[in-house]
Amino acid sequence: MSQEAVPDQAVPDQAVPAQSKGLLQQMEELMAALNADLSQLDADLSGPRPTSTDGPDAA
Repeated sequence: MSQEAVPDQAVPDQAVPAQSKGLLQQMEELMAALNADLSQLDADLSGPRPTSTDGPDAA
């Protein structure tokens, strides 16, 4: 085998960081949106619950 195959393996490594930065940016944006949604859900669930007299337990 020749040593010419070794530089070819280095070429994909050079392309990965550019793709990873784009994927990382998308991942960060999705995580921020998810965090905001979860914070809103937590606030909704932690708030006062409306009382209902129309439920099955109302007698």
